Amino acid sequence: MIILGATSDISQAFIAKVLTNAGRKYPKIYLVTSNKDATERLAKHLRVKYNQLSEIIVFDVMKDSDYSVFDTVRSDLLFCAIGFLGKNTQEGLYDTANTENIISINYARLIPLINYFAQKFEQQKSGTIIGISSVAGLRGRQSNFIYGSAKAGFEVYLDGLRNYLYPKGVHVITVIPGFMDTKMTEGLPLPQPLTASPQQAANIIYSACKHKRNKVYITGIWRYIMLMIGMIPETIFKKMKL
Repeated sequence: MIILGATSDISQAFIAKVLTNAGRKYPKIYLVTSNKDATERLAKHLRVKYNQLSEIIVFDVMKDSDYSVFDTVRSDLLFCAIGFLGKNTQEGLYDTANTENIISINYARLIPLINYFAQKFEQQKSGTIIGISSVAGLRGRQSNFIYGSAKAGFEVYLDGLRNYLYPKGVHVITVIPGFMDTKMTEGLPLPQPLTASPQQAANIIYSACKHKRNKVYITGIWRYIMLMIGMIPETIFKKMKL
């Protein structure tokens, strides 16, 4: 099992879910991270609690482009939780560094990395790729449309990758969270009825993996919220604050 973004809350919850339900299937977990210290603590936790062997691979998606560090990695499950929310529109629209980081981390620098593993899976004619997208990518809203545009591109990429890899025996799952109670959203005033925990997300993603779902919403109500938002005519939508 390969985990991109190993220190994220949703990654750690997913690892725990897999090890609790199908731990023997994965003799080694590859923890890909830019934060070695935090990941070493995670690796120790996995060893002590689950007797799980893991290997830490330090890779910063913003700085590194030498994929040879992954040449010896062998797996049939890739879980990608790399992401960067950045500043909201009001604070960061004209902040060039913020914009570049959002686009690079969520899309431009991430796609080649996933493609590297996708090619491996295609060659072995098996595997599952799980990508974490966002409801923000379903329609551009004034509050966070830079982030949303990157996630929209990522979702279309996963759509195309799923279409391309399906006849080759590789399955691609798009995960669409709404509000998530994670480190990335810490301090934000999130409405509790629309907010999911990492553990809830892990349960849903694990089930989607078992049943080979294509797209899955973490909180089901978001499917209907975004359906309604998508139906608002542009002449009205452009006047709204969302």
